[in-house]
Amino acid sequence: MKSRIFAATFLTLFSLTGYSQVENAGGVRKRSEKDAKETSAPGVSDRMQGFYQSKTAHDADLSYMKEVYRRLDLDNGPNAALYYPEDVIDGQENLFRIILGLVVDGKIPAYEYLDGREIFTDQYKVNVGEMLNRFDIYAQEGKGSTEKNPKYVIEEADVPTGQVKNYYILERWEFDRRSNSMKTTVEAICPVLNRYGDFGADARYPMFWVKFDALRPYLAQQFVFVSDDNNIPQYSLDDYFNLGLYDGEIYKTRNLRNQSLAQMFPDEDDMKRAQDSIDNHLRNYGKNLWVPSREEYLAMRGADDKKKEGKKKKEQSEELPERNMNIADSAQTVVTTAGVDAEESEEPQTQAASARAKKKTSAKKAPKKQPKASSPSAGNAAAEKSVRRRKR
Repeated sequence: MKSRIFAATFLTLFSLTGYSQVENAGGVRKRSEKDAKETSAPGVSDRMQGFYQSKTAHDADLSYMKEVYRRLDLDNGPNAALYYPEDVIDGQENLFRIILGLVVDGKIPAYEYLDGREIFTDQYKVNVGEMLNRFDIYAQEGKGSTEKNPKYVIEEADVPTGQVKNYYILERWEFDRRSNSMKTTVEAICPVLNRYGDFGADARYPMFWVKFDALRPYLAQQFVFVSDDNNIPQYSLDDYFNLGLYDGEIYKTRNLRNQSLAQMFPDEDDMKRAQDSIDNHLRNYGKNLWVPSREEYLAMRGADDKKKEGKKKKEQSEELPERNMNIADSAQTVVTTAGVDAEESEEPQTQAASARAKKKTSAKKAPKKQPKASSPSAGNAAAEKSVRRRKR
């Protein structure tokens, strides 16, 4: 009994001490002061970072993989949630302010934009000071800045939020054999500055790449509303990307020649068809691998029949008014034409009737032709002939 009371007292005291624990390969150990100092950022714990880190699938489990580059235009309606609010309002910040603040504070690394050959290693990490000078963003060194971990402070008026009108995102499409489904993940995001060039044209300047997994713990704390109908921010920026609420066109796919679609298809119509073909292929890849079951086939067939019926009704509704109008117009045309023809043909008909009447009267008044008088020789010949044929 005493041993049970002692064990319960020990567990209670141990739980009240407040020591946090971390797991390692050898088991459970107490968290040291060094581990506490290595916390990546205030408000984001190691557990949160581990929760948002996605594990890359093994190549043996994949039967298909494709990397796609998309351009997000913030003037497009579905992408407006990434641009607004332009200024900080009640702690709400747009995506570029969040990304730039994390990079400048040294909380997440940024990588060089290599135009289709992105490598997310320490060798290609961005020097923050050089990057700010390159894009003419005024900044000052912050407290605790060192050579290995430089930190900068940028005033709100110096943040070029209004110039970031585009984002490049790197998507990864994978078909996993274990789950028999196509998975889409955003690997990296690149803010793009839009500035006027030397000749007045609008030029785009990609700044840097940041990995999406490093951003996720911070994006999950920033909520936005994605529709003008409902002003309650129900989705976080992390949900926004994971649910695919953005709308972007494909401008490049990873290929051996490292060419964009504009280089491969100079004609705009050909490039648009190629974009639609790639997008449809990716979205329907998983559906085309398996033979549907009887229930799925019937459901698909019923959906197709409904679509055809709706299309047929729509065509009929569009054609009926025109057809009725044509029938009415043709009937009116026939009636009017018949009336005009009757009026015009009345005089010729009377003339023809009078001509026929005259012809008949002239025929009646014409004297009958008298038979020609036969000569005596002809009559004698006829008499002789008739006498010869008479029976005796």
